[in-house]
Amino acid sequence: MAKALFGHVVAPAELRVVEENAVLRARVRRLEQELAQLRAERDAAIAHELLSLSADSAEPALA
Repeated sequence: MAKALFGHVVAPAELRVVEENAVLRARVRRLEQELAQLRAERDAAIAHELLSLSADSAEPALA
């Protein structure tokens, strides 16, 4: 019964804040996922660049 009354007691402004909070949390999750993807792409690009640099200058040590 308390839960039923809660819906009638809560002001619309409070419900709007709760809804906005949920939207913002979802946006933060999406941005964190995008950040993780961009970091992985950056790390892969750096690794590729380092490998290409080491392959270009690969000469025998006693040459």
